[in-house]
Amino acid sequence: MPTTLNPYLSFRDNAREAMNFYQSVFGGELTLSTFGEFQASEDPAEAEKIMHGMLTTTQGLVLMGADTPNSMEFSSGSSISISLSGEDETELRGYYDKLSGGGGTVTVPMEQAPWGDIFGMCTDKYGVSWLVNVNNQQAAGAS
Repeated sequence: MPTTLNPYLSFRDNAREAMNFYQSVFGGELTLSTFGEFQASEDPAEAEKIMHGMLTTTQGLVLMGADTPNSMEFSSGSSISISLSGEDETELRGYYDKLSGGGGTVTVPMEQAPWGDIFGMCTDKYGVSWLVNVNNQQAAGAS
């Protein structure tokens, strides 16, 4: 198996809701494991919280996430963004629309960027920042 790099998102008490939302955006198979299933917390209030969640799509996208235990510090938001890029404008616009809708915020509308691609930025309703870039096939072919 080759080495992979996957985003792993941290939540406070809403990982199940967030991961189900991302499944509604990207499709795919979602597996969720709770702290209770693995006796990973002595706090009964954490039994149903998500210890590990993984969303895997047929396109090869993998997104992981979990609830931060009460005993650990949690800081909402982060210094990273998740980038989606490719050539299928319909697919990528669909992701962007779902991520920015329903409580999300558009930071940069999906439109032609100075570098020739179609680009947009948004923050979803869970505070995760997303960058979406549709590669301009004509520009890519010309280089």
